[in-house]
Amino acid sequence: MSETPRGERRSRPETVLVVTAREQLTPGMVRVRFAAADREVFEQAFGESVFTDRYVKLSFPQPDGSAVVRTYTALEPDIEAGTLAIDFVVHGTDGVAGPWAAVAEPGERITARGPGGAYAPDPTADWHLFACDEAGLPAVRAALAALPTDAQGYAVVHVPAEAHRQELPAPAGVQVSWVIDPEPGALVDAVLALEWPPGRVHVFVHGEAEAVMHGIRPYLTKERAVPRGDLSISGYWRRGRTEEGFRTWKRELAATEA
Repeated sequence: MSETPRGERRSRPETVLVVTAREQLTPGMVRVRFAAADREVFEQAFGESVFTDRYVKLSFPQPDGSAVVRTYTALEPDIEAGTLAIDFVVHGTDGVAGPWAAVAEPGERITARGPGGAYAPDPTADWHLFACDEAGLPAVRAALAALPTDAQGYAVVHVPAEAHRQELPAPAGVQVSWVIDPEPGALVDAVLALEWPPGRVHVFVHGEAEAVMHGIRPYLTKERAVPRGDLSISGYWRRGRTEEGFRTWKRELAATEA
């Protein structure tokens, strides 16, 4: 799998989504459920999606007539019903998508482009490693749901406080652990402390870019020698930056590494 799973470049269809319900999962996460305005378009867009990190780009209209685009994992797409859910991380009134999701009412519409994606758990792997923070949690949730019942491994989830812990179903052989700490670096320490089982591992690690790309990636690629083809790792956000600023940071990082 690609090391940057959100890197597809092909043209993707646009789907108009209509809000049907809103649920407060934790103090920092809201789940919004949607139905497609046009089921035929929805089926064309999602019918062949096989990735568990499937994502859509949502377009949020602004008062000046422009639009701000934000990227989110699409959960539980039901092709026949034309429905899906999206979990939004909400930090009060900060940002664009979070405040919108916090007050979204049934009937509201939003345009989604996608889905994209590049990862699905490999059932032939001996074990799996998932690590994320709240931003990566929806994609990890989808991956855990897709695992065979006899799957083995770890799922390490970092949240800032105990109230942010959620129900996270997983096969019995996958040990789910919650890292309760306001600092993003706590995820790095938790991953490095894991006992490393024998056999081939398939890895999915997504979250705050500094922790993921500078903390966890070198450990996996160098110390543990995980092949790039068995590693899906990317930052979903960067502490202290807007998404636009984060995109600039990613381009700079890629250019430096190149």
